[in-house]
Amino acid sequence: MAVVKTSIAAVSYLNTVPFIYGIRHADKLQAELLLAPPSACARNFIDRKADIALVPAGALPLMDDAEIVTNYCIGAEKSVRTVTVMSNVPIGEATVIHLDSHSMTSALLVRILAAELWHIRPEWRELTDYSAAEHPAEGEAFLFIGDKVFGYEGKFRYTYDLADCWRELTGKPFVFAVWVARKGSAPELIDALESSLELGVERIWEAIVESGHSEKDYAYGYLTENIDFLFDYQKRQALELFRDKAKKFTPRANPG
Repeated sequence: MAVVKTSIAAVSYLNTVPFIYGIRHADKLQAELLLAPPSACARNFIDRKADIALVPAGALPLMDDAEIVTNYCIGAEKSVRTVTVMSNVPIGEATVIHLDSHSMTSALLVRILAAELWHIRPEWRELTDYSAAEHPAEGEAFLFIGDKVFGYEGKFRYTYDLADCWRELTGKPFVFAVWVARKGSAPELIDALESSLELGVERIWEAIVESGHSEKDYAYGYLTENIDFLFDYQKRQALELFRDKAKKFTPRANPG
């Protein structure tokens, strides 16, 4: 059996545990894994450190030589839990929103929701010092993404799940990240990747156990109830809608 060798950039969050498991246990794929926050995954692909990457939806316009591959993604049909805005005031009263520096995608999504759903024009600040969230001023809201969200659950009076808010606005699911490869990549490479991702999604419990996560039932509930891995027709439509809406907002230099 021929084994395809490659380098893969993927997100180092709980939501990618099944993908990482599948890649590590694949029969036809031997991969060097580069695990990092979303923005760094995109940068690793752009800088040609990786042949394949799980990249944030907001970074796609920055990748001229990339094409979306496989039928898998990081998506949400309903509440995603790990992309939220939290505040001690209703979102309509927020005057400042601090944006998590790890993801341009979520920052773009917040801007879309602020303009089209919440109808607010807050001051935007980049969140690099998370201690600011421990003692928020009146009117401050915070965008949190990834596993760090779990540590803030219940600490604010109001929590807005951005996947829920996007569905309220558009009636569609949301796609946070997709798999890309360089245009013209060998079909056997893409087939091997597809098989490895399928393996991981079919063995979520085994993936959690191997990851060493301390709260296995909690992680399993999150990965099976909040994250949807299938990049189906509805999600492809939702991704195109997001990309179209995001054109109205100036992207930051840092992809993610």
